[in-house]
Amino acid sequence: MVHPHGVPQTPRRDAPLVEPPAGRADRTARRTGAQVLVVGAYSVDLVFRELAGQVAFGSEVWAGGLGMVPGGAFTLAMGLRRLGRDVVWAADFGSDVFSREVLAAARAEGIGEHGFRHHAQPVRNVTVALSGPQDRAMIAYEDPVPARPLAELIATHRPAVVMLPYLQFGPEVSEALDVAARHGAEVFMDCQDYAGHLGMPEVTKALSQVQVFAPNETEALRITGTDGVAEALEVLADVVPVAVIKRGRDGAVAAEGGRRATRAALPVPVVDTTGAGDCFNVGFLHERLAGGSLDSCLAAGVVCGAAAVTGPGSSAALDSAGLRARLARLPA
Repeated sequence: MVHPHGVPQTPRRDAPLVEPPAGRADRTARRTGAQVLVVGAYSVDLVFRELAGQVAFGSEVWAGGLGMVPGGAFTLAMGLRRLGRDVVWAADFGSDVFSREVLAAARAEGIGEHGFRHHAQPVRNVTVALSGPQDRAMIAYEDPVPARPLAELIATHRPAVVMLPYLQFGPEVSEALDVAARHGAEVFMDCQDYAGHLGMPEVTKALSQVQVFAPNETEALRITGTDGVAEALEVLADVVPVAVIKRGRDGAVAAEGGRRATRAALPVPVVDTTGAGDCFNVGFLHERLAGGSLDSCLAAGVVCGAAAVTGPGSSAALDSAGLRARLARLPA
């Protein structure tokens, strides 16, 4: 199963949990397990910015900036931790320099290590990101590591939410999602360009077992076989309880039952778009855990995604105070 490569870090900033909106209870208030179980590999992102031209075989293109930042599922765990959420990150690390870099970053962010697995051989996960003002291209490599059964991880950690960074489906996945349901855990799933679609019964079954599905616009159109965002959202809303489509510079849309919500993107200086989608997911889930409405979840997602593009990787991911301050400045 292919895994996503996403984005990265900055110094740890501890912050209290955001108080739930008046009249709404925090969804994790009575749980004894972790709030969020993030299941996914780390990546080290080598981000080349300010490219002098188009990249093509047989040519050399100079970059005006270079960053080396931890990414992949690290971004999700780090972002939630900065917002004050209790996170278990199920990840593998090896004897290589990339593993050491990300492990050090995770410790600096205060991410607990009880979900980590350590190996005596290299476990390299590296992505070269060529980042432009509006989009990016990526080349990735990973050393194969036997995966831990998802059902076992859920049963062990008993989270309120299972966060899956990419589209997963098949008998073992459906069995694990059944385990999540038995333990009362919601499942938040991204897509990350995995090649499945709703014409495949296993994909439809898996998506019917998750509570939130959040592809980007390109992924949503491909998965649904539709030609427009509005149609794609309606198709997804018939399959998954909460459907979210991330649209980059065009903001985001979401559906939950009969409710629909739309948020425009925020005008910010763009340094690197690599971690924006993951940071959007973090903001959306954080507000959902606090009992927020569909619109407030979408607003938190857009704010966190916008903040992410102002630095390399996810280094500009917000803490709780930063999120509250930016939400307070949003137009109604």
